Amino acid sequence: MSKKEFFPPRPSTNPTIYAYELVGVATHKGLLKIGYTDRDAQTRIKEQLGTAAIPYKIVFEESAMKRDGSAFTDHDVHRLLREWKVVNESGEWFKCTLNDLRRAIHQIKTGEKTEENRVLTFGMRPEQEAAVDKTIAYFKSFKKENKDRTPHFLWNAKMRFGKTFASYQLAKKMGWKKVLVLTFKPAVEDAWKEDLLSHVDFKGWQFYSKHETDFEEKDIDFKKPIVCFGSFQDYLGINKNTGGIKTKNEWVHATVWDCIIFDEYHFGAWRENAKDLFGKDLEALKEIEDYKKIEKEGIAEEDKVEHLEKIIPISTNHYLYLSGTPFRALAQGEFIEESIFSWTYSDEQKAKGNWDDSLGPNPYATLPRMVMLTYQLPDSIRQIAMQGEFDGFDLNIFFSAEGEGRKARFKYEDEVQKWLDLIRGSFSETTVDLLKMGAKKPPLPFSHAPLLKVLNHTFWFLPTVAACNAMALLLERRQNIFYHDYKVVVAAGTQAGIGVQALQPVLDAMTDNPLESKTITLSCGKLTTGVSVKP
Repeated sequence: MSKKEFFPPRPSTNPTIYAYELVGVATHKGLLKIGYTDRDAQTRIKEQLGTAAIPYKIVFEESAMKRDGSAFTDHDVHRLLREWKVVNESGEWFKCTLNDLRRAIHQIKTGEKTEENRVLTFGMRPEQEAAVDKTIAYFKSFKKENKDRTPHFLWNAKMRFGKTFASYQLAKKMGWKKVLVLTFKPAVEDAWKEDLLSHVDFKGWQFYSKHETDFEEKDIDFKKPIVCFGSFQDYLGINKNTGGIKTKNEWVHATVWDCIIFDEYHFGAWRENAKDLFGKDLEALKEIEDYKKIEKEGIAEEDKVEHLEKIIPISTNHYLYLSGTPFRALAQGEFIEESIFSWTYSDEQKAKGNWDDSLGPNPYATLPRMVMLTYQLPDSIRQIAMQGEFDGFDLNIFFSAEGEGRKARFKYEDEVQKWLDLIRGSFSETTVDLLKMGAKKPPLPFSHAPLLKVLNHTFWFLPTVAACNAMALLLERRQNIFYHDYKVVVAAGTQAGIGVQALQPVLDAMTDNPLESKTITLSCGKLTTGVSVKP
């Protein structure tokens, strides 16, 4: 073996494999251009397209470095794709999926062949390992001291913590074979399925849900690990004809699960959903012993997680609760300190800034910088909404609206208009106040030049569909000409689509260059769970 093969040279440049698609070009629908550059991918793509104003979207960008320090090029990727009989339309254009591309690059980098979908190889970040280790330690110590009781643990972690991936790593380390995931938000199913079936760590695991068309109950091999995903509404729902458990769900109720994971567990929201679910079918539930507790005890303000666990007629050895906002559960002492792992935006920013480069690449480098600004609304704006509990300011009241579609209107439209003026720095009271205070107050989001450069795409969370429609109409008014530079997307109501279907209009509004286009997305719940929008 030659010296060159033993010690392949490390290039001084930044070799990158990238892929992009042309937007709205019928002749290239379903095709990816797969290329190589040692510079910035966007610069290289613009060179390729020249002066032609063809909209494009970069869908993949990854280092072209192997584990041994040598580099590879797009020719290596093209060659492997052709071996797999992937259609090569012309030159560097291939009719393939992102998974095909990821699988090819994984094989080139490592020399390892994978299952068709298992192309992800990343490991846990330190905080994910800490969450898994603390949970394992608690579960084991609890079982030693309480042999007849079932432990429950809470991950109080920010959005994009990676709860799904870390949950699977916990299951693997605990040696679990049967995991049931329950949620009131079925839209998160895609994330649970993709993490399990696309990562090399979970080879051999099976994923089941009622939406699976290629994998049914009869296909389950109970000798292999299984993750069963379902909504509370489905697995606790009642057969209208017989009054019992739905026939297709009987095996779920008959199984003793290693762990039940409650995803998106937000105490208040779960209670309201549970009221709707159990209250609606209470008559049909009367004949089922497990549900009699619901009729007797109800689902009240003082309920605790132990109560929720008692009324679920499914057996398990562990409970894991996942939430980004478990405020009421924490306030009411639902979990002891030993059974909680917390990870906040502040924790993440601190870890990112304090990373020791001698330990290797910073795992937080790709995570966005988070800046939190809080504001005190002027009395003339907030007074109208001082009607909430304890006479506190209530955003639900402030942004309350009536009407549907283009007939929607804010109840306190004048005050909402003042708020729109406020956040762009044109509200007179604030202007005078800022002159008095100098630079002590945080800059308003749409009035500060540095902020304006980074706030091309913002998400406005409103209380109702009517409020979203009312805001869109208010932004169209002549007095709000400042906001006319922004494409406003209403991701609310049935017209926006269900779950991740509401995402596409947002991506379309961002056009081919998310750094230059400007959007405002209005929503009252959609796109807040299991959805990522990189810009």
